[in-house]
Amino acid sequence: MSYLQSNPTAGASGCIFCDMPADPRDAETLIVRRGAHAYVILNRYPYNNGHFMVVPYPHVDSPERLEAATLTELMTLLNQGLTALRAMYNPQAFNIGMNVGAAAGAGIAEHVHLHAVPRWAGDTNFMTVAAGTRVIPEDLRITWERMRAAWPGGSL
Repeated sequence: MSYLQSNPTAGASGCIFCDMPADPRDAETLIVRRGAHAYVILNRYPYNNGHFMVVPYPHVDSPERLEAATLTELMTLLNQGLTALRAMYNPQAFNIGMNVGAAAGAGIAEHVHLHAVPRWAGDTNFMTVAAGTRVIPEDLRITWERMRAAWPGGSL
C-alpha cells in the first residue's frame, strides 16, 4: 500500500531510466544491481512477482545502437537475475523480451530495456487486469531485499 500511495520519481526530469541511477537510494528506486554498463531494476508495474528489467546506462531507443560491452553486460545481468529468481521463487519458466518502439508496446520507447518475468504453470496474473490493477502478493520492497540477497555472489 505504501508503494501505491507514493511517487518515488516525482520531480524527476527527462528520462526515468537515465535519472534513476543518479539516485543513490537503491531501495527506493528498486535498483537491485549496478554494473559498469547497465543496471537491474524491479518493474514498478510487475506482471508477476520478481519481474525485473535490465537497463543500459546509454540513452538509446534500440539495441543495435548499444556497444558490444553493454550488450554483453545486459545478458550477464539477465542471467544473474534469472539465477536469483530461481533461488527465490522456483519459477517453472520465464518470459524474456524487449519491446523496441512504441508500436511494439514499449512503455518507455526512448530508452531500450530488457524484461524478465518469472512464470508458473497455471499462473493467472500474467498480463491479466482486473479493474486496472494487478494483484501481486509480495511487497516490492520485500522482493527487492530478497533479490539482492539471492543475487549470485551475494548481496551488495
